[in-house]
Amino acid sequence: MTEEIRICIASRGKPEELAESFRSELPGAQVFTDPAALDETPVPYVVAGKPAPGVIASVPGAELILSLNAGVEHLLAPGEVPEGVDIVRLVDPAMTEGMSDWCLAVVLSWHRNLPLYRADKGWNRRTEILSRNRVVTVLGAGALGSRVARLLAQIGFQTRVWSRTGRAVEGAEAFAGPDGLDAATRGADAVVNLLPLTDETRDVLDAALFARMAPGGFVASAGRGEHLVDADLLAALDSGQLSGAALDVFRTEPLPEDDPLRAHPNVLVTPHVAAPTQAGSAVRIMADTIRRHRAGAPIPDLVDRRRGY
Repeated sequence: MTEEIRICIASRGKPEELAESFRSELPGAQVFTDPAALDETPVPYVVAGKPAPGVIASVPGAELILSLNAGVEHLLAPGEVPEGVDIVRLVDPAMTEGMSDWCLAVVLSWHRNLPLYRADKGWNRRTEILSRNRVVTVLGAGALGSRVARLLAQIGFQTRVWSRTGRAVEGAEAFAGPDGLDAATRGADAVVNLLPLTDETRDVLDAALFARMAPGGFVASAGRGEHLVDADLLAALDSGQLSGAALDVFRTEPLPEDDPLRAHPNVLVTPHVAAPTQAGSAVRIMADTIRRHRAGAPIPDLVDRRRGY
């Protein structure tokens, strides 16, 4: 007899909606939505959003943690996921599409001066620069960053991409390592941050990086809030070194109503919506991962705890 599939959903979102999708994808599976109500019977699969600290570690017999998010830094915090238990990142084409839409929207809006025209009630034409004459640097060459860089290059931007390994991306110039970060951002008109959060990338968007960019540059960040030094961004905007920023992630979420980022006229704030998890698509991917695990097949997108993603 085939062993019953047991799944626990540890999420503050809508666990019942996810549970129904799993029951549809994996008929006969037992899906639990309240980790606190579990008995000691092992539950090998944990679908994890961002539950309260200690919840995941309390699930008995967990073997595989399936993240509902692209970022996994919260799962790598001490005591969250026991050593020896694998974590799988969510790499979902639907999320990649959403992130690409957001990045292109904010870059093109800045590039064509749309926020300025919206604020200007007159009939004042501004100098319009062709995309071929703009340099855009994408930080991160994973599934998200690679697609965004390819699309920017296809539009016509001079595109650079920086990552830990210097992964090649079609149409973009690739850079790697600390020296590569300096070169990739020097003279850039716009920087798009899609990095994972690690000790090496924390505070990467700082005064030094902004100073290397072309005057009047633009920064878009949809990685993690901890990538950005907020005070450095505000100072660069106030000095004119940067002309605008679009931010989808913040150190504190929801972003407090009195946060200076909200009040700055040249900052677009969106409420962490650049790449929302699409439940149906995500469940199909995770269900396939569970099938592969049960069959002893290789699991894609496993997290390397040492690297942090």
